[in-house]
Amino acid sequence: MTSRTVTLLDIARAAGVSKSTVSDALQGSGRVAEATRDRVRAVAEELGYRPNSAARRLRRASTGAVGLHLPATATRLDYYMNLAFGAVERAQEDGLDMVLLAPSGAAGGRIASRVDGLLVIDPEPGDSAVPGLLDAGVPVVTGERYLGPATGPSGAVVCDNAASLTALLDHVTERGARRPALLAPSGSSAWATALRATAGSWGRAHGVAVTLRTVPFAATPAEAEAATRALLAADPAVDAVICAPDGSAPGVLRAATALGRKVGATSASSACGTTSASSASEASGGNGRNGEGARSESGRSESAGPGRPGGAAAAVGPMSAGLLVASCVDGTATRGAEPPVTAVDLRPAAYGRACAELLCDILADRAAPDTVRRHSWSLETRASTGSPG
Repeated sequence: MTSRTVTLLDIARAAGVSKSTVSDALQGSGRVAEATRDRVRAVAEELGYRPNSAARRLRRASTGAVGLHLPATATRLDYYMNLAFGAVERAQEDGLDMVLLAPSGAAGGRIASRVDGLLVIDPEPGDSAVPGLLDAGVPVVTGERYLGPATGPSGAVVCDNAASLTALLDHVTERGARRPALLAPSGSSAWATALRATAGSWGRAHGVAVTLRTVPFAATPAEAEAATRALLAADPAVDAVICAPDGSAPGVLRAATALGRKVGATSASSACGTTSASSASEASGGNGRNGEGARSESGRSESAGPGRPGGAAAAVGPMSAGLLVASCVDGTATRGAEPPVTAVDLRPAAYGRACAELLCDILADRAAPDTVRRHSWSLETRASTGSPG
């Protein structure tokens, strides 16, 4: 059946049922036994049947379009642009156009008249547009769960954000960090909430206090730099900074450089292979890339010979010690940084495709309206945590 278009009549003959039964089974309408419905759909898939999208829209009086609602900050974030492209690409495969909705939203009734379904990405309970979108009277799929009150069932595609931050904290600890910190996103989205909660639960489980400093959900590099400077000034013993917002990692790196912190090494690993602080100073000409050499918290230069108690590790002052840097979101800013930054790759384009695919499946009755699917991520280790780039 690959040389011409497969028709409903072809499926009916192969399945041994009437054409009307095939139509009802594929559209989820009429009184068709579940076993018959499953058989018809299996035959349709086997024959390579593709519904005529124009005819389907006429039968259902559909618009042939779905809406996409992104956070208000999305236009300047690489992550959401990649997600949107993935969603558009997948929707077009089902003959659907994608309409980007204004951040302020619109009345649910007006939206429902313009689209067949909605994608609502990272919905914030504080976003005044979201309740109207969820109550628009069309199928809705959220990218991450909505933590506010919902009026009806919605599909969702979710990431295990607790697991991704746990992987980052485990990684920097394995690389020598003993005092990690998180630049945590503000807001009440599922992502932001999960990261803040996980920092606390991981710390309690490991007997390590994870320092939290809240930054805007879409913090700029300048905001991340200011937050990191304040963080390290308040607690110089911090030896790893994990930044949450997309694109903010370069600001953390700038702060580290300004404070003389060597990115990619902890104080313990900085001391490895060094016989003394004075010999390190001699090797760098006494005034290397990171400033004047090791200093104590009091600001006095100190050196430790091989026989001195504590050795080189004792000579490394907090403000000249190493600093591991990682990010909760991978992207152009982390891959192109110097050094490249270890990050969680959330695969945004694939995530957008997954959200659009679930919405298409719900619209075509291939999935229930409240279906929840999982999206996978990966940890990309790079030089900012002492790992090969």
